[in-house]
Amino acid sequence: MEETLQLFEYGERLGFDGAWIRQRHLEHGVGSAAVFLAAAGQRTERVELGTAVIPIGYESPFRLAEDLALADVLSRGRLQVGFSTGMPHAELLGDLVYDRDWRSFDRSYGRIARLVDNLRGDCLGGPDTVIHSPGNVQRPRLQPYNPDLVRRIWYGGGSLRSVRWAAENGFNLLSGNIVSGEDTDDFTTAQLNLLAEYRRRPGADLLKTTRVALGRVIVPLDSADAATRARYLKYAAVRHEPTLKPQILSAPGAKRILFAPDVVGTADRILEQLAADRELGWHPVTQAPHDV
Repeated sequence: MEETLQLFEYGERLGFDGAWIRQRHLEHGVGSAAVFLAAAGQRTERVELGTAVIPIGYESPFRLAEDLALADVLSRGRLQVGFSTGMPHAELLGDLVYDRDWRSFDRSYGRIARLVDNLRGDCLGGPDTVIHSPGNVQRPRLQPYNPDLVRRIWYGGGSLRSVRWAAENGFNLLSGNIVSGEDTDDFTTAQLNLLAEYRRRPGADLLKTTRVALGRVIVPLDSADAATRARYLKYAAVRHEPTLKPQILSAPGAKRILFAPDVVGTADRILEQLAADRELGWHPVTQAPHDV
């Protein structure tokens, strides 16, 4: 954790615009994005602090809204909050998180929508409802509250249906190195279709109000010693096999998943590959805000 915080500080000194983490339970990494980014916000001053992504299935829409709002205020409004649906490792964790059958809970878009509604900070109860605390009488609402945070919500969309939902709700779009294979076996074609679908929403000026971020797995080898370089290349070779054809997920719905190849090599080679990446060069007719 300390090394990762130092990496955030180092990236800010180098001039990077954003530093992002993913939240995963039971895995080697960050189990609470809000807690980690609150710490990162105290170690940095300018860099955006992002989550890519928080799986919503394990979260309370109100309690997570409280944690994110607090981390955002502590960072002086620098959070970029990405969500996804689902519950990785559900069979192990579902019963630990919920007090009753988690399988009956809404773990999809509705849970994200309710969390965003909480971030809007509307007062609870009727117009005359107040709460009393020592030295204070106030209307009950999310505390602390930053009205700008709802404009910094992202959705990790990997299918045409999900990017339509993100666009309809005015969320920024995260599209990573895994997408659904819909009418194509080619990752590039599939991701370009997702980007075009996101920008196709009628009646909304998305080009000026939302952002698109594309994710890639990038491993530079310039400073690696021989043993580390060999380990990275072996790992990349194992990961390359699933990129050669669609991978079928048996449940639910037998989804066809496409993977982008990792970008591994020297910095010069990486820049060459990124410059040739059709998705990273994609822009609609009017250039949109675009993040990598």
